[in-house]
Amino acid sequence: MAKTFLQDGDRVTVAAPAGGVSSGDLVIVGAIAGVVLTDAEATADVVLQTTGVWTLPKLSTAVIGQGAAVSWDIDPGQVVLPDSGHYPIGTAVQAAGNGAATVAVRLDGVATAAAA
Repeated sequence: MAKTFLQDGDRVTVAAPAGGVSSGDLVIVGAIAGVVLTDAEATADVVLQTTGVWTLPKLSTAVIGQGAAVSWDIDPGQVVLPDSGHYPIGTAVQAAGNGAATVAVRLDGVATAAAA
């Protein structure tokens, strides 16, 4: 293994955002999107899982097809279809229709930024 290798990168440690976080929350820290593995107070170290399939809250009126690209709306903190101001996070692995409160999402594990 190369001397410069640090880790696989599917889990990264970051400072918890303002307000703290709870296990299972999806958060965006800089350009990193991931699911929080443990509760943490603001600024405390917390581990994010940046890959895998997760059940995440979604906009109840959104109709998301299986295989659709999905994004994250930071406020109110839910999966939405891609649009301006939303952060691309991955792909829906199951369809979730109007009225559904959650959707299964495969996180891409790549850098994200709000869409223009």
